[in-house]
Amino acid sequence: QRDGRAVRKGNEVAKLYADNKVDVIIYAVEKSLDSYKFNLLHNKQLFIEQLKNNRMGSRTIDEGSMDEKSGMNFSEYVAILSGNTDLLEKAKLEKKIAGLESERQAFIRSKSDLLEKAKLEKKIAGLESERQAFIRSKSSSRSRLEEVMRAVDSNRELIGRFRSDWDLYQSRVQKDNEGNILNPITLKGVESKDPKCIAAKLTEINESKDLFDLSQNKFFVMGESGMKYSYNNGKIATDPQLACMNFLNALEKIPGLIEKYQADTEKIAKDIPVLLEVVNGSWRKEEQLKDLKTELATLDRKIQLSLKPIEEEESQQEGTEMMQDEAGETKEMEQSCPIEPSVIAPSVDTSVAQSNRPLESNGQSSSATQSAMDRLPSSLARKVFIVRPKL
Repeated sequence: QRDGRAVRKGNEVAKLYADNKVDVIIYAVEKSLDSYKFNLLHNKQLFIEQLKNNRMGSRTIDEGSMDEKSGMNFSEYVAILSGNTDLLEKAKLEKKIAGLESERQAFIRSKSDLLEKAKLEKKIAGLESERQAFIRSKSSSRSRLEEVMRAVDSNRELIGRFRSDWDLYQSRVQKDNEGNILNPITLKGVESKDPKCIAAKLTEINESKDLFDLSQNKFFVMGESGMKYSYNNGKIATDPQLACMNFLNALEKIPGLIEKYQADTEKIAKDIPVLLEVVNGSWRKEEQLKDLKTELATLDRKIQLSLKPIEEEESQQEGTEMMQDEAGETKEMEQSCPIEPSVIAPSVDTSVAQSNRPLESNGQSSSATQSAMDRLPSSLARKVFIVRPKL
């Protein structure tokens, strides 16, 4: 009954007086036959579950083994005692066929499991490839983010220096009454304020100042921030008026530089949120990959367990064949030894099973058994068979 009828519906006592609860207590004695009984119940329950779930493996329903050493079941003993060797061969063949049928069922189940395993492995391989691509993309995004952040910081620093120089220029520039910028340029060694004289001196410096003939000079204006500004790529114009205005024109380019670097900064800064999301994010299929790996491990264990009974069955069959070979060698040795006629006569001891019968019936049974044993082959007639049923 296992838990018994006490836990089934209709127990009014438990419902009224025990909060509808029943204590199930199992008693067992240590180091007694109780362990054997519980083992039988365990095997019975396991066998029934395997039958219901179609997970028999290599186990089959038979009448059991009578001799644990030889592995012979009752049908094989009946075949031997009947004297018909065909029955013995039939019993052996049926046993082998049952084992092979069970192995075939296990193989079919394992084959479908292997196909399912191959599909899972293919899915896992695809997800692993996506995961590696995500990791590589994340690494490249991190490098790109660092590069963008450095560029943004550098541009902002340059913009700050441009603005400080521009503010300084605006505070010092001179203008006439009409608002035009004056250019009171002076050069060392030139006393005249004439633009032509100043332009001639600049041209002279451009051509020969501490240089050789193939070299070229470039002119810059350096602000207090350390930035250098040039006009016309640092080249002095041939026109005297333009040559004198070279430095003022270079400083007038500062607002354009500020706008240019601001536009570049805003453009590359748009990628920062996307890059941060990629770098700080996680792969969205990580849980799916983990579940597939768990499912694959479970399926792999299932396949191993389905193949294990087949291997055990093969090892048992090999052990049985080895024991049968040893028994055959012993039998040949017995046949080669001289045996007294009184010992050779076959007999069947049935005294335990027929102790309550009259003496005449024993004689009839003995004579009937004698006639049955006379029909045995010569190879089996020399062996004494004693069948004692268990009480």
